Amino acid sequence: MRAPIPSLEPSAQAPEAPGVDVITLGCRLNAYESDVMAAQAQAAGLANTVIVNTCAVTAEAVRQASQAIRRLRRERPDAAIIVTGCAATIEPERFSNMPEVTHVIGNGEKELPGTFAALVAQTLPRVAADDIMTVREMAPHMAGVAGSRTRAFVAVQNGCDHRCTFCVIPYGRGNARSMPAGGVVDEVRRLVELGTPEVVLTGVDLTSWGADLPGQPQLGNLVARILKLVPDLPLLRLSSIDAIEMDDLLFELVTGHERVAPYLHLSLQHGDDLILKRMKRRHSRADAVALALRLKAARPGIALGADLIAGFPTETEAHLASSVSLIQEAQLSFVHVFPYSARLNTPAARMPQLARAEVKRRASVLRDAAASALTRHLEGWVGRTAHALVEEDGNARLPDFSPVRIDGGTAGDLCCLRFTSHDGHRLQGTAA
Repeated sequence: MRAPIPSLEPSAQAPEAPGVDVITLGCRLNAYESDVMAAQAQAAGLANTVIVNTCAVTAEAVRQASQAIRRLRRERPDAAIIVTGCAATIEPERFSNMPEVTHVIGNGEKELPGTFAALVAQTLPRVAADDIMTVREMAPHMAGVAGSRTRAFVAVQNGCDHRCTFCVIPYGRGNARSMPAGGVVDEVRRLVELGTPEVVLTGVDLTSWGADLPGQPQLGNLVARILKLVPDLPLLRLSSIDAIEMDDLLFELVTGHERVAPYLHLSLQHGDDLILKRMKRRHSRADAVALALRLKAARPGIALGADLIAGFPTETEAHLASSVSLIQEAQLSFVHVFPYSARLNTPAARMPQLARAEVKRRASVLRDAAASALTRHLEGWVGRTAHALVEEDGNARLPDFSPVRIDGGTAGDLCCLRFTSHDGHRLQGTAA
Protein backbone atom coordinates (compact mmCIF):
# COMPACT_ATOMS: atom_id res chain seq x y z
CA MET A 1 0.00 0.00 0.00
CA ARG A 2 1.28 3.46 -0.89
CA ALA A 3 2.25 5.66 2.03
CA PRO A 4 0.12 8.79 2.57
CA ILE A 5 1.29 11.69 0.41
CA PRO A 6 2.57 14.57 2.56
CA SER A 7 0.84 17.89 2.08
CA LEU A 8 2.69 20.51 0.04
CA GLU A 9 0.63 23.39 1.39
CA PRO A 10 2.62 25.73 3.66
CA SER A 11 1.30 25.77 7.20
CA ALA A 12 0.47 29.14 8.73
CA GLN A 13 0.50 27.47 12.18
CA ALA A 14 4.07 26.20 11.75
CA PRO A 15 6.32 28.96 10.39
CA GLU A 16 9.33 27.08 11.74
CA ALA A 17 8.68 24.14 9.37
CA PRO A 18 11.58 23.14 7.09
CA GLY A 19 11.76 24.90 3.74
CA VAL A 20 12.82 23.56 0.35
CA ASP A 21 15.94 21.46 -0.20
CA VAL A 22 17.19 20.47 -3.65
CA ILE A 23 19.34 17.40 -4.20
CA THR A 24 21.29 17.70 -7.48
CA LEU A 25 22.53 14.61 -9.30
CA GLY A 26 24.45 14.88 -12.57
CA CYS A 27 25.62 17.69 -14.80
CA ARG A 28 26.27 21.42 -14.50
CA LEU A 29 23.02 22.15 -16.31
CA ASN A 30 21.19 20.29 -13.57
CA ALA A 31 23.06 22.39 -11.00
CA TYR A 32 21.84 25.58 -12.66
CA GLU A 33 18.28 24.29 -12.93
CA SER A 34 18.32 23.25 -9.28
CA ASP A 35 19.00 26.87 -8.34
CA VAL A 36 16.10 27.96 -10.52
CA MET A 37 13.75 25.43 -8.98
CA ALA A 38 14.78 26.34 -5.44
CA ALA A 39 13.98 30.00 -6.13
CA GLN A 40 10.67 29.16 -7.82
CA ALA A 41 9.60 26.81 -5.04
CA GLN A 42 10.45 29.29 -2.31
CA ALA A 43 8.65 32.09 -4.17
CA ALA A 44 5.56 29.89 -4.45
CA GLY A 45 5.63 29.21 -0.71
CA LEU A 46 6.45 25.52 -0.63
CA ALA A 47 7.51 24.13 2.73
CA ASN A 48 8.94 20.88 4.04
CA THR A 49 9.80 19.73 0.51
CA VAL A 50 12.79 17.93 -1.00
CA ILE A 51 13.33 18.13 -4.77
CA VAL A 52 15.52 15.41 -6.29
CA ASN A 53 16.94 16.53 -9.65
CA THR A 54 17.96 13.26 -11.30
CA CYS A 55 20.48 12.22 -13.95
CA ALA A 56 20.05 9.49 -16.58
CA VAL A 57 23.45 9.42 -18.28
CA THR A 58 24.14 5.88 -17.02
CA ALA A 59 22.10 3.07 -15.48
CA GLU A 60 24.16 3.59 -12.32
CA ALA A 61 23.03 7.24 -12.17
CA VAL A 62 19.38 6.12 -12.22
CA ARG A 63 20.05 3.49 -9.56
CA GLN A 64 21.71 6.10 -7.35
CA ALA A 65 18.70 8.39 -7.76
CA SER A 66 16.35 5.66 -6.55
CA GLN A 67 18.68 4.93 -3.65
CA ALA A 68 18.82 8.61 -2.69
CA ILE A 69 15.01 8.86 -2.72
CA ARG A 70 14.62 5.88 -0.38
CA ARG A 71 17.25 7.32 1.97
CA LEU A 72 15.55 10.72 1.96
CA ARG A 73 12.22 9.20 2.92
CA ARG A 74 13.84 7.51 5.93
CA GLU A 75 15.50 10.79 6.93
CA ARG A 76 12.51 13.04 6.17
CA PRO A 77 9.38 10.93 6.80
CA ASP A 78 7.06 13.95 6.79
CA ALA A 79 8.52 15.81 3.82
CA ALA A 80 7.12 15.93 0.30
CA ILE A 81 9.59 14.35 -2.13
CA ILE A 82 9.43 15.68 -5.69
CA VAL A 83 11.43 13.84 -8.34
CA THR A 84 12.42 15.59 -11.56
CA GLY A 85 15.31 15.71 -14.04
CA CYS A 86 16.33 13.44 -16.92
CA ALA A 87 15.67 10.09 -15.26
CA ALA A 88 12.21 11.22 -14.16
CA THR A 89 11.43 12.49 -17.68
CA ILE A 90 12.59 9.31 -19.41
CA GLU A 91 11.18 6.83 -16.88
CA PRO A 92 8.34 8.59 -15.01
CA GLU A 93 6.64 5.27 -14.21
CA ARG A 94 9.74 4.00 -12.42
CA PHE A 95 9.60 6.86 -9.94
CA SER A 96 5.83 7.18 -9.68
CA ASN A 97 5.78 3.52 -8.60
CA MET A 98 8.03 4.33 -5.65
CA PRO A 99 5.90 4.81 -2.50
CA GLU A 100 8.43 7.35 -1.22
CA VAL A 101 7.67 9.80 -4.07
CA THR A 102 5.05 12.52 -3.77
CA HIS A 103 5.24 13.98 -7.31
CA VAL A 104 7.12 13.29 -10.55
CA ILE A 105 7.80 16.37 -12.70
CA GLY A 106 9.36 16.32 -16.17
CA ASN A 107 12.19 18.51 -17.43
CA GLY A 108 9.75 20.55 -19.47
CA GLU A 109 7.77 21.49 -16.37
CA LYS A 110 10.40 21.84 -13.68
CA GLU A 111 11.41 25.47 -14.34
CA LEU A 112 7.91 26.88 -14.83
CA PRO A 113 6.60 29.07 -11.98
CA GLY A 114 3.11 27.68 -12.61
CA THR A 115 4.31 24.22 -11.68
CA PHE A 116 5.21 25.22 -8.15
CA ALA A 117 2.09 27.36 -7.73
CA ALA A 118 0.05 24.30 -8.72
CA LEU A 119 1.95 22.21 -6.17
CA VAL A 120 1.01 24.64 -3.42
CA ALA A 121 -2.60 24.70 -4.61
CA GLN A 122 -2.54 20.89 -4.81
CA THR A 123 -3.85 20.99 -8.38
CA LEU A 124 -0.82 19.47 -10.12
CA PRO A 125 -1.18 15.83 -11.21
CA ARG A 126 0.99 13.39 -9.32
CA VAL A 127 2.88 12.79 -12.57
CA ALA A 128 3.41 15.94 -14.65
CA ALA A 129 5.78 14.92 -17.44
CA ASP A 130 4.60 15.81 -20.94
CA ASP A 131 6.43 14.82 -24.13
CA ILE A 132 9.76 16.67 -23.93
CA MET A 133 10.11 16.51 -27.72
CA THR A 134 7.32 19.07 -28.03
CA VAL A 135 9.32 21.73 -26.16
CA ARG A 136 10.71 24.27 -28.63
CA GLU A 137 12.00 27.11 -26.44
CA MET A 138 14.11 27.45 -23.33
CA ALA A 139 12.55 28.72 -20.16
CA PRO A 140 13.67 32.30 -19.44
CA HIS A 141 16.49 32.85 -16.97
CA MET A 142 15.36 33.13 -13.40
CA ALA A 143 16.33 36.58 -12.16
CA GLY A 144 15.85 35.48 -8.57
CA VAL A 145 18.79 33.09 -8.69
CA ALA A 146 21.57 34.63 -6.63
CA GLY A 147 25.13 34.93 -7.77
CA SER A 148 27.87 32.85 -6.17
CA ARG A 149 30.96 34.04 -4.34
CA THR A 150 32.95 31.65 -6.55
CA ARG A 151 31.23 30.81 -9.84
CA ALA A 152 27.78 30.69 -11.36
CA PHE A 153 26.37 28.57 -14.17
CA VAL A 154 24.33 30.12 -16.95
CA ALA A 155 22.27 27.77 -19.12
CA VAL A 156 22.45 29.03 -22.71
CA GLN A 157 21.33 25.87 -24.49
CA ASN A 158 19.26 22.77 -23.83
CA GLY A 159 18.48 19.53 -25.66
CA CYS A 160 20.33 17.76 -28.46
CA ASP A 161 19.57 17.02 -32.11
CA HIS A 162 22.22 14.29 -32.41
CA ARG A 163 21.47 10.66 -31.73
CA CYS A 164 24.62 8.96 -30.51
CA THR A 165 23.84 5.27 -30.24
CA PHE A 166 24.71 5.02 -26.52
CA CYS A 167 22.96 8.18 -25.34
CA VAL A 168 19.51 8.51 -23.80
CA ILE A 169 19.83 12.19 -22.86
CA PRO A 170 17.93 13.62 -25.90
CA TYR A 171 14.89 11.71 -24.63
CA GLY A 172 15.21 13.48 -21.31
CA ARG A 173 16.11 16.90 -22.66
CA GLY A 174 14.34 17.09 -26.01
CA ASN A 175 15.61 18.72 -29.19
CA ALA A 176 18.25 21.46 -29.22
CA ARG A 177 17.11 24.96 -28.36
CA SER A 178 19.01 28.13 -27.50
CA MET A 179 18.67 31.13 -25.23
CA PRO A 180 18.82 34.37 -27.28
CA ALA A 181 22.09 36.24 -26.86
CA GLY A 182 20.48 39.31 -25.30
CA GLY A 183 19.04 37.27 -22.43
CA VAL A 184 22.38 35.56 -21.85
CA VAL A 185 24.26 38.87 -21.74
CA ASP A 186 21.72 40.33 -19.32
CA GLU A 187 22.05 37.30 -17.03
CA VAL A 188 25.87 37.41 -17.05
CA ARG A 189 25.81 41.16 -16.37
CA ARG A 190 23.43 40.63 -13.44
CA LEU A 191 25.66 37.97 -11.95
CA VAL A 192 28.75 40.16 -12.26
CA GLU A 193 26.91 43.01 -10.55
CA LEU A 194 26.20 40.60 -7.68
CA GLY A 195 29.93 40.01 -7.36
CA THR A 196 30.32 36.65 -9.12
CA PRO A 197 34.00 36.31 -10.16
CA GLU A 198 33.50 33.47 -12.67
CA VAL A 199 30.63 32.52 -14.99
CA VAL A 200 30.31 29.14 -16.70
CA LEU A 201 28.27 28.78 -19.88
CA THR A 202 26.55 25.42 -19.90
CA GLY A 203 24.18 23.33 -22.01
CA VAL A 204 23.52 19.79 -23.20
CA ASP A 205 25.18 20.41 -26.58
CA LEU A 206 26.78 23.78 -25.92
CA THR A 207 28.44 24.22 -29.32
CA SER A 208 25.09 23.82 -31.09
CA TRP A 209 24.02 27.14 -29.51
CA GLY A 210 22.39 29.45 -32.03
CA ALA A 211 21.40 26.92 -34.70
CA ASP A 212 17.72 27.51 -33.95
CA LEU A 213 17.99 31.31 -33.62
CA PRO A 214 17.53 33.89 -36.41
CA GLY A 215 20.68 34.08 -38.54
CA GLN A 216 22.05 30.90 -36.90
CA PRO A 217 24.86 32.56 -34.92
CA GLN A 218 27.57 30.30 -33.54
CA LEU A 219 28.86 29.97 -29.99
CA GLY A 220 31.90 32.11 -30.75
CA ASN A 221 29.55 34.98 -31.50
CA LEU A 222 27.89 34.63 -28.10
CA VAL A 223 31.23 34.49 -26.28
CA ALA A 224 32.42 37.60 -28.14
CA ARG A 225 29.25 39.49 -27.17
CA ILE A 226 29.62 38.59 -23.51
CA LEU A 227 33.25 39.68 -23.40
CA LYS A 228 32.47 42.98 -25.13
CA LEU A 229 29.23 43.87 -23.36
CA VAL A 230 30.19 42.69 -19.85
CA PRO A 231 33.73 44.08 -19.56
CA ASP A 232 33.79 43.66 -15.77
CA LEU A 233 33.40 39.87 -15.95
CA PRO A 234 36.73 38.52 -14.61
CA LEU A 235 36.58 35.03 -16.12
CA LEU A 236 34.29 33.21 -18.55
CA ARG A 237 34.43 29.42 -18.61
CA LEU A 238 32.84 26.95 -21.04
CA SER A 239 31.44 23.58 -20.03
CA SER A 240 31.76 20.49 -22.23
CA ILE A 241 31.90 21.12 -25.98
CA ASP A 242 31.65 18.90 -29.04
CA ALA A 243 35.07 18.95 -30.71
CA ILE A 244 33.67 18.84 -34.25
CA GLU A 245 31.48 21.93 -33.70
CA MET A 246 34.12 24.43 -32.55
CA ASP A 247 33.84 27.47 -34.83
CA ASP A 248 36.79 29.66 -35.84
CA LEU A 249 35.84 32.65 -33.68
CA LEU A 250 35.37 30.44 -30.64
CA PHE A 251 38.82 28.93 -31.21
CA GLU A 252 40.32 32.41 -31.50
CA LEU A 253 38.71 33.59 -28.26
CA VAL A 254 39.53 30.47 -26.26
CA THR A 255 43.16 30.59 -27.29
CA GLY A 256 43.69 34.34 -27.37
CA HIS A 257 41.47 36.11 -24.82
CA GLU A 258 42.76 36.35 -21.25
CA ARG A 259 39.24 36.51 -19.79
CA VAL A 260 38.31 33.13 -21.27
CA ALA A 261 39.46 30.29 -19.01
CA PRO A 262 42.39 28.29 -20.40
CA TYR A 263 40.47 25.04 -20.12
CA LEU A 264 38.19 23.03 -22.40
CA HIS A 265 36.37 19.79 -21.71
CA LEU A 266 35.92 17.87 -24.96
CA SER A 267 33.17 15.35 -25.63
CA LEU A 268 35.37 12.69 -27.27
CA GLN A 269 33.91 9.39 -25.96
CA HIS A 270 36.46 7.06 -27.56
CA GLY A 271 39.84 6.87 -29.25
CA ASP A 272 39.14 4.34 -32.01
CA ASP A 273 37.56 5.23 -35.35
CA LEU A 274 35.48 2.05 -35.66
CA ILE A 275 33.95 2.48 -32.21
CA LEU A 276 33.37 6.18 -32.89
CA LYS A 277 31.47 5.19 -36.03
CA ARG A 278 29.40 2.65 -34.10
CA MET A 279 28.69 5.33 -31.51
CA LYS A 280 27.50 7.58 -34.37
CA ARG A 281 29.94 10.28 -33.36
CA ARG A 282 30.72 12.90 -35.99
CA HIS A 283 34.48 13.19 -35.45
CA SER A 284 37.39 10.86 -36.02
CA ARG A 285 40.35 10.18 -33.75
CA ALA A 286 42.48 12.33 -36.05
CA ASP A 287 39.99 15.20 -35.70
CA ALA A 288 40.23 15.04 -31.90
CA VAL A 289 44.02 14.93 -31.82
CA ALA A 290 44.33 17.70 -34.39
CA LEU A 291 42.06 20.03 -32.41
CA ALA A 292 43.87 19.27 -29.15
CA LEU A 293 47.27 19.98 -30.65
CA ARG A 294 46.02 23.17 -32.34
CA LEU A 295 44.69 24.39 -29.00
CA LYS A 296 47.94 23.56 -27.23
CA ALA A 297 50.01 25.28 -29.90
CA ALA A 298 47.89 28.43 -29.88
CA ARG A 299 47.67 28.66 -26.07
CA PRO A 300 50.40 26.57 -24.43
CA GLY A 301 48.94 27.00 -20.95
CA ILE A 302 45.54 25.54 -21.84
CA ALA A 303 44.46 22.31 -20.13
CA LEU A 304 42.15 19.82 -21.77
CA GLY A 305 39.65 17.40 -20.31
CA ALA A 306 37.52 14.77 -21.99
CA ASP A 307 34.81 12.16 -21.52
CA LEU A 308 35.75 8.59 -22.51
CA ILE A 309 33.54 5.51 -22.46
CA ALA A 310 35.02 2.10 -21.61
CA GLY A 311 33.54 -1.23 -22.66
CA PHE A 312 31.29 -0.06 -25.50
CA PRO A 313 29.66 -3.02 -27.30
CA THR A 314 32.07 -4.79 -29.72
CA GLU A 315 35.08 -3.00 -28.19
CA THR A 316 38.24 -5.11 -28.41
CA GLU A 317 41.49 -4.83 -26.49
CA ALA A 318 42.96 -3.00 -29.49
CA HIS A 319 40.09 -0.51 -29.41
CA LEU A 320 40.65 0.04 -25.69
CA ALA A 321 44.35 0.62 -26.36
CA SER A 322 43.38 3.36 -28.82
CA SER A 323 41.52 5.20 -26.05
CA VAL A 324 44.43 4.76 -23.65
CA SER A 325 46.91 6.17 -26.16
CA LEU A 326 44.55 9.03 -27.04
CA ILE A 327 44.93 10.42 -23.52
CA GLN A 328 48.64 11.01 -24.05
CA GLU A 329 48.52 11.83 -27.76
CA ALA A 330 45.88 14.54 -27.26
CA GLN A 331 47.68 15.73 -24.10
CA LEU A 332 44.58 15.38 -21.94
CA SER A 333 44.83 16.30 -18.25
CA PHE A 334 41.34 15.70 -16.83
CA VAL A 335 39.60 12.57 -18.08
CA HIS A 336 36.16 11.48 -16.93
CA VAL A 337 35.77 7.73 -17.55
CA PHE A 338 32.29 6.22 -17.96
CA PRO A 339 31.87 2.45 -17.86
CA TYR A 340 29.41 1.73 -20.66
CA SER A 341 25.91 0.80 -19.56
CA ALA A 342 23.04 -0.07 -21.88
CA ARG A 343 20.36 2.61 -21.83
CA LEU A 344 16.68 2.12 -22.54
CA ASN A 345 15.74 1.98 -26.26
CA THR A 346 19.17 3.05 -27.55
CA PRO A 347 20.73 1.34 -30.61
CA ALA A 348 23.86 0.41 -28.65
CA ALA A 349 21.74 -1.63 -26.25
CA ARG A 350 20.93 -3.97 -29.15
CA MET A 351 24.60 -4.49 -30.08
CA PRO A 352 26.68 -7.42 -28.74
CA GLN A 353 27.43 -6.54 -25.11
CA LEU A 354 30.61 -7.13 -23.12
CA ALA A 355 30.39 -8.89 -19.77
CA ARG A 356 29.84 -6.40 -16.94
CA ALA A 357 33.02 -7.46 -15.17
CA GLU A 358 35.00 -6.83 -18.34
CA VAL A 359 33.46 -3.37 -18.76
CA LYS A 360 34.52 -2.51 -15.21
CA ARG A 361 38.03 -3.84 -15.81
CA ARG A 362 38.43 -1.73 -18.93
CA ALA A 363 37.14 1.33 -17.10
CA SER A 364 39.81 0.70 -14.48
CA VAL A 365 42.48 0.54 -17.19
CA LEU A 366 41.33 3.88 -18.58
CA ARG A 367 41.17 5.42 -15.12
CA ASP A 368 44.75 4.38 -14.45
CA ALA A 369 45.82 6.13 -17.65
CA ALA A 370 43.76 9.17 -16.68
CA ALA A 371 45.38 9.26 -13.23
CA SER A 372 48.83 9.23 -14.81
CA ALA A 373 47.83 12.10 -17.09
CA LEU A 374 46.56 14.15 -14.15
CA THR A 375 49.77 13.45 -12.24
CA ARG A 376 51.84 14.72 -15.18
CA HIS A 377 49.71 17.84 -15.34
CA LEU A 378 50.01 18.59 -11.63
CA GLU A 379 53.75 17.98 -11.64
CA GLY A 380 54.02 20.70 -14.26
CA TRP A 381 52.69 23.20 -11.71
CA VAL A 382 55.01 22.32 -8.82
CA GLY A 383 57.42 25.17 -8.13
CA ARG A 384 55.34 27.71 -10.04
CA THR A 385 53.19 30.61 -8.86
CA ALA A 386 49.72 31.62 -10.07
CA HIS A 387 46.41 33.09 -8.94
CA ALA A 388 43.67 30.69 -7.87
CA LEU A 389 40.02 31.28 -7.01
CA VAL A 390 39.22 30.17 -3.46
CA GLU A 391 36.15 27.95 -3.31
CA GLU A 392 35.47 26.57 0.17
CA ASP A 393 36.76 24.21 2.84
CA GLY A 394 40.39 24.83 2.01
CA ASN A 395 39.99 24.35 -1.74
CA ALA A 396 40.81 26.60 -4.66
CA ARG A 397 40.97 26.21 -8.41
CA LEU A 398 43.25 27.59 -11.09
CA PRO A 399 41.80 29.04 -14.30
CA ASP A 400 42.97 25.86 -16.09
CA PHE A 401 40.72 23.84 -13.72
CA SER A 402 43.57 22.47 -11.59
CA PRO A 403 42.35 21.88 -8.00
CA VAL A 404 44.44 23.27 -5.15
CA ARG A 405 44.50 22.52 -1.43
CA ILE A 406 45.16 25.62 0.66
CA ASP A 407 45.14 26.58 4.32
CA GLY A 408 42.54 29.23 5.04
CA GLY A 409 41.20 31.67 2.48
CA THR A 410 37.74 33.11 1.95
CA ALA A 411 35.44 31.84 -0.77
CA GLY A 412 35.53 34.18 -3.74
CA ASP A 413 39.01 35.55 -3.06
CA LEU A 414 41.63 35.44 -5.79
CA CYS A 415 44.86 34.40 -4.07
CA CYS A 416 48.42 34.33 -5.37
CA LEU A 417 49.78 30.88 -4.54
CA ARG A 418 53.00 28.98 -4.88
CA PHE A 419 52.58 25.27 -5.52
CA THR A 420 54.90 23.13 -3.45
CA SER A 421 53.65 19.60 -4.12
CA HIS A 422 50.67 17.47 -5.15
CA ASP A 423 49.03 14.23 -4.01
CA GLY A 424 47.99 12.99 -7.45
CA HIS A 425 44.60 14.65 -7.13
CA ARG A 426 45.30 18.30 -6.35
CA LEU A 427 48.13 20.75 -5.80
CA GLN A 428 49.26 22.00 -2.42
CA GLY A 429 49.38 25.79 -2.43
CA THR A 430 50.89 28.31 -0.04
CA ALA A 431 50.60 32.09 -0.10
CA ALA A 432 53.19 33.55 -2.46
